[in-house]
Amino acid sequence: MIPVVTTLSALPAEHRRRLMRLARETAFSSGTRLFEEGGHADRFWIVRTGSVALDMHVPGRRAPVIETLGHGELVGWSWLFSPYVWQLGAEAQSPVRTYEFDAATVRIMCHEDPAFGTEVGQWVGRVLAHRLQSARTRLLDLYAPYGSGDGTRR
Repeated sequence: MIPVVTTLSALPAEHRRRLMRLARETAFSSGTRLFEEGGHADRFWIVRTGSVALDMHVPGRRAPVIETLGHGELVGWSWLFSPYVWQLGAEAQSPVRTYEFDAATVRIMCHEDPAFGTEVGQWVGRVLAHRLQSARTRLLDLYAPYGSGDGTRR
């Protein structure tokens, strides 16, 4: 089950509708990189169908998958926080259809409507906290001598 915190449904209906008015439908083939860690974060996506793997650069190793995202989930949070640089990478694991959003436009909306901005900021902040915990657990599972110790594999 997808945690509600990472899905678009975490936004109040009024703000979700405002955001969706900006959506542009896009599609990615399996294996397509949506973005690379360290690149300029100028957009974000909501997954409609398919799955997207978030990965992290680890020197000397293949980038481990930190989390896999699916229907309704937010892909990308770095667009909201200056200097707008991707902190992870993302790749389509299957054919993916998304809603794409221009980050600069959404940031302007957030600035012009503080209530909207607060809700978007809190939503993205909750997603960020969830992703950091997933990254921590996954990296402990991969590289710590005894794993994360929580008994679950992510």
